[in-house]
Amino acid sequence: MNQESSRQLTAPRHPRRRNGRTPVSPGALSEQFRDCADFVTRELVSRSGVRFTLCWLESTVKSERLNDYLIRPLVLWEGTRTGPEEVLRRALWNLSAQRRESVEEIALDLTGGMAAVLWEEGALTCSVETEAKRGVSSVENEVAEKGAKDAFVESLQTNTGLVRRRLRTPWLRLRRHLIGRESGTAVDLVWVEGLTAPELVERIHQRLEEVDIDALLSTGDLEGCLSQGRRESFPQMLFTERPDRFCRGLLDGRVGLLLEGIPLGGLLPGDLVQFLEAPQDREYHPLMAGALMVLRCACLLFTLVLPGFYIAVASFHFEMLPTKLALSIIASKQDVPFSTLFEVLTLLLAFEILQEAGLRLPKTMGQTVSILGGLVVGQAAVEAKIVSPAVVIVVAAAGIAGFTMPNQDLANALRLWRFALAVLSGAAGFFGLTAGLTALVCQLSGLERFGVPYLSPFVSVSGLPTEPHAILKQPIPALKLRRLALRPENRRRQR
Repeated sequence: MNQESSRQLTAPRHPRRRNGRTPVSPGALSEQFRDCADFVTRELVSRSGVRFTLCWLESTVKSERLNDYLIRPLVLWEGTRTGPEEVLRRALWNLSAQRRESVEEIALDLTGGMAAVLWEEGALTCSVETEAKRGVSSVENEVAEKGAKDAFVESLQTNTGLVRRRLRTPWLRLRRHLIGRESGTAVDLVWVEGLTAPELVERIHQRLEEVDIDALLSTGDLEGCLSQGRRESFPQMLFTERPDRFCRGLLDGRVGLLLEGIPLGGLLPGDLVQFLEAPQDREYHPLMAGALMVLRCACLLFTLVLPGFYIAVASFHFEMLPTKLALSIIASKQDVPFSTLFEVLTLLLAFEILQEAGLRLPKTMGQTVSILGGLVVGQAAVEAKIVSPAVVIVVAAAGIAGFTMPNQDLANALRLWRFALAVLSGAAGFFGLTAGLTALVCQLSGLERFGVPYLSPFVSVSGLPTEPHAILKQPIPALKLRRLALRPENRRRQR
């Protein structure tokens, strides 16, 4: 292979954007936005004869604000001193205005909903952003009977307002990052000073500063950047659409992330118990909430192990079954030409296909597909002796148990490991199942995000003891302290 061919196979370097300091002029700004149909310029002359050039993007500004806050005061201005400070103090009625000294700075402001005022002695950008955004709506996916009904929206300013409405403390901190060379997505790092560990905040801040990608447009992009390319099936970051749950995470000592254009809030670091908690657990009696948590843990093991357990017993360890149950399974499998492993994997795959079909189709058609696949096709497969009734029951029970997971990312990880454990059980029986579960526990025990173990509080953090009451909830008066694993500066919740 010659040198040129090897150079073509090598991954190309990510070219850096030219961060120049082009002098401000209407021509240079028009060149920056050439071939942009929504870029508009207008020449204005004040009463004192000063000439201004107003530039904006029609798709990002509100025309009424542009008329009332910029065009009207500039045309009516009678001043003769044209310094930037004088124009800023006397000629503009806009609340937010900033001095700019390069075309690159002005171009970035224009894409964010600002308008630029250019004249011979300087340049200013003023916020006239449009309000064509979705208003605060009710919660769709994390519904709670006795909880708040408002949810995060795509506007970052609205989301920070929802957080401040609940946490009216002056110690709430928001640090903004712009990520993405092309998208310039605003990401707010949110924490409570004096409560959250400063080391945790600084580590996440440094990780965000190191992100260098073209665009940040989804939660998966953010989670992938923070994980630094690690391939882990289990979720590491909790996303919620509920502002109250987001604020509760901040009070626990976690760090929050809010993205422009994403109606979700992220909490770091994540652990397994956090993904098993449902929003309504806080509204139930502690005994009821604890019982539901135990039920979810049992369903987690059930959906993960049941298909593999059935394959191992039916293929390798038939003597473990009671006689009547063994005879019943033998009778149901008598006319089925396929192995137990093939039956289970086929039904698991069919279950996944039906689930994806129900998600992709419209709601009315999705319900029809689920009924058609579950009743008609399933019953026809049993009557045609393609699969046995016992396998249908096992796969259906495992699938229904997986639906009890409050977090969809956790449920997706369990779906992957369910297939893996079924294959290992079909290859080596209980030995393969045990080996797969051991590998899963080793992976989870080795996961650590920003110094917090994924299995905390079940495992001890270096130098810290394990904490009880991770599953069974305590009454509010008994919740005196925050989690040790998060190392909060202030551990005490209440007196």
